[in-house]
Amino acid sequence: MGDVVSTHLDEGRRQHIAEKTGKVLGEFCQCYKEQYGVALFNSVRYEIEGNGGPQAQLLHRKVPLEDHVIYSGNLFQYIEENKKWRNRFCVVPHNYGLVLYENKLAYERDLPPRLQVNSAGYKILTSVDQYLELVNSSLPGVTPKSGHSPILKCPTDFPLILWHPYSRHYYFCVMTGKEQEKWRAVFQDCVRHCNNGISEDSKVEAPAFTDAVRMYRQAKEQYGTWDMLCGNETQVLSNLVMEELLPELRTTIGPRLKGKAQERQRTWIQISDAVYRMVYEQTKAQYDAVMAKCEQERPQMESTIRTDMDQIITSKEHLASKIRAFVLPKAEICVRNHVQPYISSILEALMTPTSQGFAEVREVFFKEVTDMNMNIVNEGGLEKLVEYMEKLSHLAFHPVKMQSCYEKMDQLKLEGLQQRFDVSSTSVFKQRAQIHMRQQMDDAVYTFETLLHQELGKLQGKDDLCKSIQRILERVLKKYDYDSSTVRKKFFREALLQITIPFLLKKLAPTCKGELAKFQELIFEDFASFILVENTYEEVVLQSVMKDIMQAVKEAAVQRKHNLYRDSMVMHNSDPNLHLLGEGIPIDWGEEYSGQPEAEPEADKRRRAKQVVSVIQDDEGVLPYEVGAESLLQPGSPEPREPEEPDPGVLPSSSDGVEEIRRMLVKESLGDGVKAEERLTNGTNATRERGATEEVVAVSVPGDGPRQGPASEGNGVHGTTAASPVPAAEVPSGPGVTCAAPASPMLASPVPGGDVPSGASMHQATPASPKPRADVPSEAKVPCATPASPAPRAETLSPSAGTPCHQPSDKETGEEVAPACSECSPPQPMGTTESGEGVQTEF
Repeated sequence: MGDVVSTHLDEGRRQHIAEKTGKVLGEFCQCYKEQYGVALFNSVRYEIEGNGGPQAQLLHRKVPLEDHVIYSGNLFQYIEENKKWRNRFCVVPHNYGLVLYENKLAYERDLPPRLQVNSAGYKILTSVDQYLELVNSSLPGVTPKSGHSPILKCPTDFPLILWHPYSRHYYFCVMTGKEQEKWRAVFQDCVRHCNNGISEDSKVEAPAFTDAVRMYRQAKEQYGTWDMLCGNETQVLSNLVMEELLPELRTTIGPRLKGKAQERQRTWIQISDAVYRMVYEQTKAQYDAVMAKCEQERPQMESTIRTDMDQIITSKEHLASKIRAFVLPKAEICVRNHVQPYISSILEALMTPTSQGFAEVREVFFKEVTDMNMNIVNEGGLEKLVEYMEKLSHLAFHPVKMQSCYEKMDQLKLEGLQQRFDVSSTSVFKQRAQIHMRQQMDDAVYTFETLLHQELGKLQGKDDLCKSIQRILERVLKKYDYDSSTVRKKFFREALLQITIPFLLKKLAPTCKGELAKFQELIFEDFASFILVENTYEEVVLQSVMKDIMQAVKEAAVQRKHNLYRDSMVMHNSDPNLHLLGEGIPIDWGEEYSGQPEAEPEADKRRRAKQVVSVIQDDEGVLPYEVGAESLLQPGSPEPREPEEPDPGVLPSSSDGVEEIRRMLVKESLGDGVKAEERLTNGTNATRERGATEEVVAVSVPGDGPRQGPASEGNGVHGTTAASPVPAAEVPSGPGVTCAAPASPMLASPVPGGDVPSGASMHQATPASPKPRADVPSEAKVPCATPASPAPRAETLSPSAGTPCHQPSDKETGEEVAPACSECSPPQPMGTTESGEGVQTEF
C-alpha cells in the first residue's frame, strides 16, 4: 500500500472505516430484505397474471459474444510506481474488461496479464487539462501554482485517461489522433457495458436491489438521479459507502498531507483508492451473506405468496385506497402546478437525439447489408457471403461503426429542466438509450442472419441470393421500425418517470411522509413482508402523473419526424414461426459454409479462429510500437509525427457512372421488371486486404431506399396486410398499477414499484428512408481486387486447451489480475505493486 498511505491509514482509522462501512451496509441490508419480499411478490404475480405487453418482431440473440474479442492493439500505459511509460498490448474480451499484457507475444502464449480493469464508473478523458480540472476539484484547497509541473506529463498529444471519483486512475496515450478516436470509442463501449452491470434477467434480486438503493438514499434526503449507480451490486454499494465516507476522510486527512501540491494530490488519489478497496472487500462479504439468507428464505416466502395471492392483493388494494384518498389530492395539485407544464419540453428534449440515434442505427444496418449485397454481385460465391456475414454478425458490438449512432445521444441537453428536477447528469439517459441502440442493432442483425440462413437451401444462384438478401432486408427493416418505436416509447416513459417521480416525492415529503406510519396498521402481519406502506405510497404518486406522461407520449407518436407508430394501430406478429428459429443452435457461418476440411490441424484452426471472431480488426505495423517504441517516449525526445494516411482510393463521382451502375444492378440482380431505385440503392467496391480477410470500402449511389407505403397499404411483413385498428389501452389507475410486472432496474434511479405499465398499443408508421449518399463511382463496375491498406489482423481470446486459467475473468470485481492458476498461485496482498518482472495486483 505504500508508506505514505499506511501513515494516513493507521490501525485506528482503518477500524473507523470498517465501522462506518458496516453501519451503512447494515441500514442498506435492512432495506434490501424488505424490498426482496415486495419484488418476489411482484414477480410471482406477474408470472400468474402474465400481462406481457406487445410482441417483439425481431429475434433476440442469447449469447452474442461468447469467446469473442471486441478489440486488441498496442498502446502506452503510464506506470505510477516507476513513473515511466511502457508499451502494453490491450485486449477487450467479450465481457468488456480491459486486459493488459506485457506485449502481444505474452498474449499469444497465454501468459497471465499484467492488469485487468473493470471500467464501471469511469470517465474517458482525452485531454490532460480535463483530468487536472477533476483532480484539482477532488481535493479542495490544493491547487498547483501556475508554472509548476502538473501531476501528469503525457509524451504525445493524444492521451486517454480513465478517471474514477474513488478508485485509482489509469493513464494511456497513443501516437495519432485517429487512433485516439478509435480507442476512445472502444473504452466508452467498455464503460457503457460495465455500468450496466446489474442483470435485468433477474426478476427479483435486481429490482429489490435498485429499489433498496433508492429507498436508502431517499431516507437520507437524496432524491433524483445518481451517477454512481453503475457496475455490479458490490460496486454500487461501495460507491454508496464512499459517497458518505470520503467527505469525512477528506476533512480529516486532507490538511495533514505534506509536500508540493502535485504530491499531495497524488497521495490523496492513492489514499482514496486504498479506502475503496477496503470498502469493496467488506461490502462484498456482507452483501453476499444477506443474499444467501434471502435465497434461503425464498421457498417459504414463495409458498406463502402462491397460497394467499388473492388475500395479499385484496389487502394491498385496501391499503392503496386509503393512501390514495389521503395523498392523491395533494399530488394532483403538485403535478398540475410543477410537472405538467414541463412534460412536453422534457419529452421533446429526449425524443430528438434519441430518434436520430435510432434512425442512424437503421441507416448503418441498411448500408452494411447493401454493401455486402453489392460486393456479392461483384464477386459472387458463397465463400464471400460467409466472410461478410461473419463480420456483419458482430456489427452491434463494433464500437467504431456504432459510434455515429451513439454520438447522436451526446446532443441531449435538459438545461434549465435539469436543475428544476434535480437531475444531476444526463449521462444516465444517454447510456441507457445507447444500450437500447446496441440491442436493437444486434436483434436486427440476428433476425436477418436467421432468415438468410433459412433461405440459403432454396437458392439456385447468385441472382437469387442477391434478390433474397434485399427482400429479407426489407422485412427486417419493417420489424426494426416497429420494435424501435416500442423501445423508444418505453424509454421515454421511464425517463419521464425517473425525472418527475423523485421531484414529486421531494415536494410531497413535508406534508405526506410523516403521516404514512398510521397506515401500517392496515396491513395484516402475515402479509407484512410483501406489502410496504412506502412502496404503495410511491405507486399512488406514480399514478398521479402517469396519465399525463402517457398522453404526452401518445401525442408525440403523431409527429412523423420522430418515426413512432400511432396509437390507433398495432402490428401483430406477422411471422408466427420466426421466433422458433431463434431457439436453434447459433449459426456458425465459417464452420458450415467455408468448406474447411474436417480434420483441420489444431494450430491452423486456432489461427483461423483468430482471423474470424474478432469484431474489430486493427491495422498492425503502421505505428512504431514494437521496435524502439519506448525510446520515442523518453523525456526530451521529440514527439512522433502522425504518419500520413494513404489515399483510400475513392473514385470521383460521375452521373454517367450512376446510370451505368443502376442498369447493371437491374440486369445482374433484380431482373428486368423491377426498378433498381426501389430495391438496391448503394453500390460498393471491395478492396482486398492482406491475409485471409477483406475490408469493404463503400462507394454509394444516390437512391430513395426501399419503398415503404403508409400503414394502410400493407405494413405487415412479408406479404401480410396491415392490422386493423385497435383501441388504445386505458391508463391503469388501480392500486396495483406497478404490480402487474416485476420491477426492473431503470436508468440510474428506478421507477418506484417496477416497470412502467404498458398503455396504448404500439403501432406502425411509415419508416424513414435511408439518406442518399454523396459518393458516386465513376465507372459502372470496379474490380474487386483494388489494392488497399494492409489487412488488419483479427485477434481472439481463445487460449489452447489445457491453459484455461489464463482466460480473463468474467467476475465484475472492479479490477483484478487473473493468476496463472488458482491452485498454484498464492493469494496476493492488497495494494498495487509493479517491478520490472512483477505483475500488478488488484484487490
